[in-house]
Amino acid sequence: MRPSSDSASSRPLEYEATETVSEPRTKRSASAHFATSDSLSAYWRFYWAVADAQLARWLPEEPGRILDLSGPEFRGAPRAVAEGHYVVTLLPSADLRPRRHLTLVNGHAPVARQRSPGRLHPVIGDTTFLSGFASHTFDRVVADNRVLSRHLATEASLSEIARVLRPGGQVLLCVDSVVLGMALLAEQDCWPELSFAPSADVLLVPWPDGSITRCFTAEQVAEIVADSGLELAWVRPRTVLSASTVEMMIARDPQALGRLVEMELRAGESDDYVGMHLLASARKPAADPLPKQR
Repeated sequence: MRPSSDSASSRPLEYEATETVSEPRTKRSASAHFATSDSLSAYWRFYWAVADAQLARWLPEEPGRILDLSGPEFRGAPRAVAEGHYVVTLLPSADLRPRRHLTLVNGHAPVARQRSPGRLHPVIGDTTFLSGFASHTFDRVVADNRVLSRHLATEASLSEIARVLRPGGQVLLCVDSVVLGMALLAEQDCWPELSFAPSADVLLVPWPDGSITRCFTAEQVAEIVADSGLELAWVRPRTVLSASTVEMMIARDPQALGRLVEMELRAGESDDYVGMHLLASARKPAADPLPKQR
């Protein structure tokens, strides 16, 4: 399945070096890289720069109503607000607020379009069941930051997303891949489980912090999207460059972040689903299908 490109994909990316940081080359396990999001590490600066660029390409030109389910750690909500959208961000607690959009240490994400900023409206609620929102309310839904992998009943969550989307609306989602799940199982010496992982219908993997994540292949993402009544536009890796490669290149040249992001955006337009996380976009049909006759 080859991902489709949209009109926003031709927008130029601009980067500006602001600080030189040299980091030692260290070999980390999959758990060390992906079980925690260390925003100060070279890899995670790169990861969130890629995520920001991918979101900027996905956002519509015209301002709209966006529901963000990605949690307070997600940097995408301020991006959408800066581009003029009205963003409702769902939070688990009143003590949590969306983080201020950070300037990258070694570059800037794509420059926002010049328009009046939108509005960010935090709401306390459950991201699994969106009972507080009426049907056909939002133009787009962002479920990034692995939120649907942490919802083990992912099908129910996607059905709720489909319900609150207006006809023709779109969802951007990011989930853990089977590649990451197998790496975590191998680190924990779960060899019997690992042997069944590639053929499992549902792969649940324990994380070092005691939580459970649900991992997907690209084909499984396509299946649950279709089962929820949505139409898959594309699915691709969030990143294909390995953490060790990124850290090695930035250690050699602290100004390389912008080039790595450009390289990643081109590499993501491939059929090779090797990434630790999968990113997908889906669309709600313009008209709800007629109920089947019994």
